[in-house]
Order: sequence, then structure tokens, then C-alpha cells
Amino acid sequence: MATLTSSYLSSPFSPLLLSPSSSPTTTTTTTTIIISFTNATTFSTRNARQVPLPLLHNRPPPQRFLCCLAVDHGGAEASSPHPAAPPPAELRVALAGGGTGGHIYPAIAIADDLRSAAAAADAAPRFLFLGSASGIEASAVPAAGYEFAPVPPSRLARPLLLRPSNLLLPLRLLRSVAACLRVLRDFRPDVVVGTGGYVAFPVCLAALILNITIVIQEQNSFPGLTNRLLAPFAAKIFLAFNACVKHFPKKKCFVYGNPVRLALRRFTSKVVARSHFFPKAGADGKAAEVVLVLGGSIGSAAINIAMLNMYYEMLMEHKNRYIIWQTGAEGYCEMESLVKNNRRLLLAPFLNAMDMAYAAADVVVSRAGAMTCTEILATGKPSILIPSPTATDDHQTKNAYIMAEVAGSKVLTEDELDSSSLATAIDEILGDKNLMAEMSEKALSVARPNASVEIARCILSLVNKPTPK
Repeated sequence: MATLTSSYLSSPFSPLLLSPSSSPTTTTTTTTIIISFTNATTFSTRNARQVPLPLLHNRPPPQRFLCCLAVDHGGAEASSPHPAAPPPAELRVALAGGGTGGHIYPAIAIADDLRSAAAAADAAPRFLFLGSASGIEASAVPAAGYEFAPVPPSRLARPLLLRPSNLLLPLRLLRSVAACLRVLRDFRPDVVVGTGGYVAFPVCLAALILNITIVIQEQNSFPGLTNRLLAPFAAKIFLAFNACVKHFPKKKCFVYGNPVRLALRRFTSKVVARSHFFPKAGADGKAAEVVLVLGGSIGSAAINIAMLNMYYEMLMEHKNRYIIWQTGAEGYCEMESLVKNNRRLLLAPFLNAMDMAYAAADVVVSRAGAMTCTEILATGKPSILIPSPTATDDHQTKNAYIMAEVAGSKVLTEDELDSSSLATAIDEILGDKNLMAEMSEKALSVARPNASVEIARCILSLVNKPTPK
């Protein structure tokens, strides 16, 4: 409660204090009010009404009096000497990309570094991924800790002229765009990030209708159809390869490399990684040779068949060799029924701990998807690449031969692939430590592990949010 005190100044020439004062050690504030009056019939204060006073007899001639009223404000009513800090700037980002891991994992990597960069700049980030309920993104996004909103897919079947289902594409696209419009209106993002694939097109199209800024990221050396269609409307285009610039408006292009998941950029020792997959290996794990076989998120029948026909002989011939074999979801049941149990073989439909898998490996046998190639470079692994001949626009063949040039990767086409050629390629690499060191050094020399950091900074700058120093 406020308290009121008063004092009289005998001289009209005494200094008058008209400003509030506050104690440095408490939150109590004292406000001084000066009242001037005489012994006439009225007294006045600034902004006060006239109040009659009784006549004062037997007093000297009128004399001016000054009355100081001090009002103390204490307790909860006291104002803080330090104003409250403004709330952090909010950042809302919608991301779209999926169908395969090659499109969704770059989006997750960008979100990871956007979250870190926004937090360092005192911004409050929120992310929403849009994708197909039946795609890999439906499980990968929540597992990474982000919100996911399913929207109807509008996939274009290939080849274009031979698929009757493409006649219904306009209707599917309208349905998908309408769903994306509803989600984006509710979420109100500052920017939409598209990382390619059939999922990204309707999301970015809806963003353009709502006048929301879009940026796109292309993982391959030759751009996909979605990004080629969206490029004229994108504010910025992030690329992995210099050779891709010629396909886009040059002024919009930024060649940063492909975003790599944060977990893959952290160091994990081989001993720890190998014990994760082969806990009973013991001391043998330190001197082991580990072959990591990746068929992509869907799986590769050609790689699975080649491995099926040579894995047992390889394990029997090389007692210190171990195999981590990702079959893909479609091929797992068949391979599981045909492969014999062996303590030096791990068979799985999908590997969630990819950081551990790469850390454990001495050589990687894989398809040549853009993100797999990027991860091989970032982890510095010697590799044998078998490009898929059915990949859109033959992306994988282009990627594989670029990898052969810059990282010394061994390339086997599907026509060349069989159990004998694959076993020979593995033995040639694992049997030559100098070659392994050279391939590893080349891979690391061209890797760009901080691509997602640069992309995050660029996006924050684009939407006028503060960037960390």
C-alpha cells in the first residue's frame, strides 16, 4: 500500500525536487509532489480542483508555503529498474521432401541446423514436415523429433506416356494442393523448404498460392523434375554440385554441397561402433574387416542376390571379416529365409543407427543415390557403387561416375554385377591398405560436411531473422 508523508519548506527559495527517486537496494520508488499555497482562502495544486480553506487570523501577511508529499510505491506494485526483455523472434519453417530417404534426410539435416542457428540467435523456431502417410518420411520425421502432417500424394508414374494412371494426375494434384493449403494456412510458415521428390511439388505450389517464400535444395548432379518446375519461383536454390548450376537461374544458385545429418558429423570410434552391431566380437572386433552393404531405403534386388551368392564363402574364407547387410524393406523377408545364421553377419531391413554403421565400416557397397554418396564422402569411406538403372533421369549413374572421379570409388553396373565381380572388388579394396587410405583421403578432401549450416544461415537471412555470429 502507498504511504503519504509531508514536510514544509520555510523559504520560497529552497530548491524544488520534481523528479522521482528510487533506492538502489530495494524495489520501492518514491515520488515527490510539490504543493504551493498561501494563507489565503484557497490553495492550488497542478491539475487539482480549488478547495476552500478557513481564514487564518492573527497571522503575518500572506506568505508562500511549500509542501512536499512523498508517495512510496512498494511491494508488488513496484516497477523493476530493468525492463523485461522482449520475447524471442518466432521462426516457422515448413519442409517437404520424401518418397525416399534421399529426399527426406536432407530436409531433416537442414531443420537440425536451422534449429541450432535460430536458438543461437535468440529466435524461437518451430518446424512442420509435410509428406505422404505411406512414405519413409512418416516414420523418419517423428523419429528425428519433428512434427509431421500427412497430405495426399500426387505421384507422377514413369514413363509418362505408358502409364494410364497419369490421366488422373491433375485430380490427384488438385486434391493434394488443397490439403497443403489448409495445413499451411494454419501453420503460417515464414518459408517453405523443398528438397525434391513428388511430395515437395504440391506443398511448394500451395506456398506460392499463399505468397509464402520458397527455397529448394537439389541433391543430384542433374536436377529432378520437381525442382526444375519450381526453380523459376524459388527465392534461393541450394545445390550439391557445380555442374548443376547450368540447369537453373544462376543468380539464385548457391553451391553448398548436400546436407548431412548431424549424427554423421560426430566422431564415433570403430571399436564402439562395431560393438554396437557385434557385441560378442570382443577383441576380434578391433582387427576386423567390416563390409557395409546398403540397398537404399527401398532395397536393391540385384545387390541382395549378388550378396546371397557370395556372403557365406566370403565369411568362411576371411575369418576376420564381418558383414552389416541392409536388405531394404521389400527384400528382407526373402533374404532372411535364405541366409544362414552367422555371428559375423547382421541382416536388417533398415538401419536406424547409420552413424554407427558408417563408423564401423571399412568399405561400403551401395547404390549411388545422392545422399548415400554424400554420406560416404562425409565419413571418408572407400566405396563400391552399383547405380540403379531405373533411377529418375539416370541420376545414379551420373552420381557414381562423379564419385569415381573425385573419391576413387569403384563402379559396377548392374550388367557387370554378380557374386564374383562383387567379391573381387571387395577383396581388392580390403586387401590393399594403401588403396584404402588413398580412397578415404580423397573422399574427405571433397566432402562438405557443413552444407546444412550454410543453408540454415542463408534461410535465416532470407526471412530477416537474426543469424548467430
